[in-house]
This record gives sequence, structure tokens and C-alpha cells, in this order.
Amino acid sequence: MAREAVRRLPEGTLSLWKREQAVLKARVVDRDTEAWQRDPAFSGLLRVGGLDVSFVKGDSVSACASLVVLSYPKLEVLLVDGNGVLHPRGFGVACHLGVHTDLPSIGVAKKLLQVDGLENNALHKEKIRLLQAGGDTFPLTGGSGAVLGMALRSHDHSTKPLYVSVGHKMSLEAAVRLVRSCCRFRIPEPVRQADIRSRDYIRRTLGGPGPPAQGQERSRKAQRPKTCLQGGSEEPTHSQGPRTHPEASDPGAQEQ
Repeated sequence: MAREAVRRLPEGTLSLWKREQAVLKARVVDRDTEAWQRDPAFSGLLRVGGLDVSFVKGDSVSACASLVVLSYPKLEVLLVDGNGVLHPRGFGVACHLGVHTDLPSIGVAKKLLQVDGLENNALHKEKIRLLQAGGDTFPLTGGSGAVLGMALRSHDHSTKPLYVSVGHKMSLEAAVRLVRSCCRFRIPEPVRQADIRSRDYIRRTLGGPGPPAQGQERSRKAQRPKTCLQGGSEEPTHSQGPRTHPEASDPGAQEQ
């Protein structure tokens, strides 16, 4: 649906967006800029924000962007459901949000964006098979020789990797460590909670589909953990209320 919406836009609008991407791309910082990023335990990091955009099936105009800010256990950073520099023009939605907010940001994608020669082919699938435990990774090296991101097995109980890339003001190494530390399940908790809330909003206000069928995606049941802890395989209980900041409803941007 998103692709159909993009095709309907005037060519002049798309060209304008591409020019803006090129200008903003020059402002992306791909190194660590905060002291907590260089600490193995991220000491000093207090909050992590997750951003997700949900769409209404059959509606190419309406969408819901959700930003959830959770406390980080014993600065701020955005984990974005989308890509950073792993992008056809090197400037995905995680870069866009990072540059505009001047916050460290990370792209966390669930599917491989096939750019610069990267392909979801037999070799790629074999590398995924060799990820044996949570925290295992392999680099996403494009045909140009540039490392565009990392494939990360985020949890012991998940066999599908996440694709982590630099958004802004953080190195790839620190980005991968932080994403891993925020995963109670496959998806980093801030992004998972943003997805739950954006889907719920669409169901309630925009006439989107109902909740997933029983047994489908247990992570979609509206659990609300207090912190984004690395940990066990049990689902959190409903009594664990989120420490969500009031500004956790800023609009986001759809990946182009």
C-alpha cells in the first residue's frame, strides 16, 4: 500500500523529497557522541524511545505514528522501525528523525532492504542459520565495500534477525549493543510498544483490523513492561505499567 501511495505522488514532490534527503544526509554523524555510548553497560542512559508507523489496509492516506519512551534500567535515543544508512540513498527514516531532532537514533528493520548488492539469497540465509544465540551478528557489506549495517539475532528464542543500521550520532557497534540490550523478545521493547499502541489507535479510530488471532504474534498482546530489559522468555504481565513520557506521541515519517 505504501508503494502504491508513493507512485501516485507527483514526480516533482518525489524529486523534492530526494533533494532534501541528499541535503540532510550530509549532516548524519556515524560515530559515538555521548559518554554512555562508550560504556559497556550504557551507564547514564535513562530513556529509550521507540517509533513505529502503522497503516490502514486499503487507505493510502491515513496512518498513525507512535513514539513510546521507556525508562532504561541501571540522554535519550530513538529506536526507529525502519532503516538508517541502510537505504538506497543512504538516508532512511532513522537518519531523517535523528538529524531533525538532533538525537542519537538507530534503524531497526525486520526485513532486509536489498541495496548496494545486498540480497536475501541462499548465502544470506546460510549466514542467518549460523547465528546460534542471542547477540550473534554478521555485517551487511554492500557491493561498494561499505558496511551498511549488521544482522543481529536479538534473542535466543528468535531465529529471524533484525537489521540494525546507524541513524545519527551513534556508531554501529554501540547501536547493535543497545538494540540487543533492549530486547526482551525479538523486537526492541520501545519499538514493540510503539507498534502495539499505533495499531491499537488505528483499530479504535481509523477502522483498522482487529487484534491478531489467538496464538498469532504473542508480542502483539498489549503487555506493558516497566523497562526495556534484556531477559527471559516469559511475557510481561499487564500489571507492569509503562513509564511513558507525555511527549510520546510525536509524528514520524514513512520510509521512502
